[in-house]
Amino acid sequence: MARLLRLNEGHRMRALIIEDDPGVMHFLAKGFREEGWEVQTASDGQEGLSLAMEGPFDVIVLDILLPRLHGLDVLRRLRQEGIRSPVVILTALDQKEDVVRGLDLGADDYLVKPFFFTELMARVRAILRRSHTALPPVLKVADLTLDPARRRVERGGRRIDLTPKEFALLEFFMRHQGQILTRVMILESVFDYHFDGMTNLVDVHVYKLRNKVDREFDRPLIRTVKGVGYVLEP
Repeated sequence: MARLLRLNEGHRMRALIIEDDPGVMHFLAKGFREEGWEVQTASDGQEGLSLAMEGPFDVIVLDILLPRLHGLDVLRRLRQEGIRSPVVILTALDQKEDVVRGLDLGADDYLVKPFFFTELMARVRAILRRSHTALPPVLKVADLTLDPARRRVERGGRRIDLTPKEFALLEFFMRHQGQILTRVMILESVFDYHFDGMTNLVDVHVYKLRNKVDREFDRPLIRTVKGVGYVLEP
């Protein structure tokens, strides 16, 4: 079954396991590796968040009760930053409220300890089938492309490396190409941040994004609309 999870030739599935119990972590890592996966591990929430942001991962197995940063806070941050990697919550908390909260925050599935590894892998395969039969389309504006599933950006055939927040900002622009986007719209949609007339958060991030997307190319795509906001134009 493991070899069936290789979606195309040369792609090895990657799993991130965020678990503070050494025994459980070893058990999970060993199981995934035996199934042909590449595995990275983290023993606390802060480390796990950092690794997940560097991704991409085909699945993240996430404990809830973690040192340094609670598992649900890790999940919340990932979704706010636009990280779409499937997340399976693995927890000893079996109260319905905990499960509902995790799913509402963006988890794809959950499993309560103790568990069978075969069941975990069956759930992972089901998530992968769902996600890869409904891949979001690649966005394209002029010679700029953004692949939400692979989290890859290219312009003129040249790869552009973006931070998670820059990626989310560019995706927002590309999904609203030709539409003038105010700073308030960008703050609320990309940064989950309520308007503050004193903040220059949007301008700083747009400046950094322009340096990567427009600066070395003949035709700039992101234009400032004075006193209003920005627009991405073909």
